[in-house]
Amino acid sequence: MSRIGRMPVLIPAGVEVSIDGQVVTVKGPLGTLTQNFHRNMMLESDGKTMLVKRPDDEKENRALHGLTRALLNNMVVGASTGFSKSLDIVGVGYRAQKLGKKLVLTLGYSHPVEMEEPRGITFEVPAQDKVIVRGADKQLVGEIAAQIRDKRPPEPYKGKGVRYTGEVVLRKEGKTGGKGKK
Repeated sequence: MSRIGRMPVLIPAGVEVSIDGQVVTVKGPLGTLTQNFHRNMMLESDGKTMLVKRPDDEKENRALHGLTRALLNNMVVGASTGFSKSLDIVGVGYRAQKLGKKLVLTLGYSHPVEMEEPRGITFEVPAQDKVIVRGADKQLVGEIAAQIRDKRPPEPYKGKGVRYTGEVVLRKEGKTGGKGKK
């Protein structure tokens, strides 16, 4: 059996889960998440925990077992505590600021790059070289953070650009680095 799939999903206090066939709705302090799961997966809830069961050991069902449990857990965690991705902005003159519900990035282009907060996502700018993306939906938080990073990905020579906090950017030597004595 799947090690992840057989683990129960714990439902914390303040989070309400309703199962209607294959559609699961999770309501919590940070929002409501709804997802439709594969018809082969059997979902059970007793109010405090949720279990995912599979009908047999076919390859597709084994793969779906762990996936379904992980998605359910992400929904419960997102509705109760939420997810966040942190981005660093590196470069002279590169900065971020929040104006109302807009994130305005100055990234060396001839114009500022503006991004609206999507529904369910909030931007935080604790410093002008740091952006934090927060939300209840793990997939959406990651996607929005990736879109911000794509506005100016880190380049390998000076390391300037937008990167995830803790991301290692492999640096290259410049043209003069390869010259040696002949």
